[in-house]
Formats: sequence, C-alpha cells, structure tokens
Amino acid sequence: MSALDLVLDPLFRLPLITGMAIALVLPLIGALLLPRDEWLAALGLAHLAAASALLGLAVGLPAVLGAPLGAIAGGAVKSLARARGNLAYGFMILFGWSALFLIAANTSLGATLGHALVDGQLYFAGALELIAALALAGLAAATLPRLMPRLMRARFFPHDEAANRLPAHRWHLSFDLLTALAMAIGTATVGLMGAFALVLVPAWIAFRIAPGWTWTLAICTLFGSGGYLLAYLAALSLDQPFGPMLVAVLITLAATVETVRRLLGRMGTTRTRENA
Repeated sequence: MSALDLVLDPLFRLPLITGMAIALVLPLIGALLLPRDEWLAALGLAHLAAASALLGLAVGLPAVLGAPLGAIAGGAVKSLARARGNLAYGFMILFGWSALFLIAANTSLGATLGHALVDGQLYFAGALELIAALALAGLAAATLPRLMPRLMRARFFPHDEAANRLPAHRWHLSFDLLTALAMAIGTATVGLMGAFALVLVPAWIAFRIAPGWTWTLAICTLFGSGGYLLAYLAALSLDQPFGPMLVAVLITLAATVETVRRLLGRMGTTRTRENA
C-alpha cells in the first residue's frame, strides 16, 4: 500500500486533517514570536503543556484537554507579570521538563507515555483532537487579523502604547493565551518538538527570504503546511514516528532554502563585479 493510499484510508484521514489545521496555525504564531524575541515561548509553553497533559492523563483526562491547563496558566502568568523576551520561557522549559518527568516517574503511566507526548500522538488523534484543532484554527482566524497590527506596532514603536494610553495589556494577554492554547493542542497531537519546529522553522525561513509582511505570512503557511504534509507521507511510507520525521523535514527545507539563497547571493555578487 502506497503512502497516498494510506492517507486516503479512513484510519489516517482524521489525523491528517487534525495535524494540517495545527500546521496552518503554528507558523503564523511563530511569525509574531520571532520579531518579539520570544521564539522560546513555543518550547517553554510546550513543556508546560506536556506536563499538564500527562497529569491530566493520570486522572483520566484526555491529553488534548489536559495540555491547555498548564500552557494557559504559564502564558497568563507571563503576560500579567509583563515579562518580555526569552528569559521567562527559559524558566518555563526547566520547570515543565522537570514536572513532566517527575509526574511520569511517580504515576502509573510511567516514562513511556511521557516520551510519547514529546514524540507526538498524531496517529491516535480522534474526533476530540480534530474538534480542538479546528476550534484553534477558527479562533486564530478570528483573532490574528486584529492582533497582528497591534503587536507589530508594539514591537517597532514601543512607546506608542504609553504615549496614547492604549490598553496594550489586552492584546498582549490575548496573544499570549492564544500562543499557549496553540502550543498545548500542538503538543498533545504533533508532539513537543514537532510543535516547536512548526513555530520556529517556517518563520525563520520566511524572515530569510520574504520581501514583506504579507509574503512572510504566505511563506510561513506554505512551508508549515507543505513540510507537515511531506513529513506525514514520509512517516507513513517509511513506517517512522511522525514527530522526529516532521522536525527532520522542516530542518531539511530550511537548509535547502538557505543554500539556494546563498548561491543566488554569490551569483548576484559575481555579476555585479563583472559589470563593474
């Protein structure tokens, strides 16, 4: 059976749609985190989400419902404390990592399920995970168009909010909570490192080659969804775990784009010298 036949199989169709919804949202979150120097948010919130998901599983709560509790709590505390930059998320990573494996070691679930959350459980996604992913996509579609201009203005004109007495805490809190929710649902499905890669890598690629903000968003969406689909097909056809395959595919895409960009840059420099 080919990878395409597997994708069309009803058993794998639901996970495919679930992951695609997440792969469309997380790169856009990354495009806003990178200019704020908060790309570690993805990893910090993912660790908190994994820890709370495991704790939820220990008391009988599905991972996709348990994961948002820790991530949203971390995002809310960070926003209310008005912490900026990666330092706060660095402490989240340490706390979440410690909590994740302490919970795994002291519950009947064991470390195996803790590692499963890190690697991803996309193949086991069901109706609940699909509903959560689609709800996340709908929430992002409704809120990001309004948040983006305000967040970008706050990044490049930081004194504008204070000078005009704008209630900036509202949209910063809204974005922090949206990021936390996105990372929680992403961690519970595509895995901790898979969700982090979807936030970081497509946005990094876009900022390397995009000529403007609209192109940045388009490239983020293209590489996020395209990389996800390539990883899904490769994982099924090669019988590999999805999370590591997703990270490997995205890194390969980033390396390819950077290589092509540098080659084109050298060609342009050579032509300039020849014309001179």
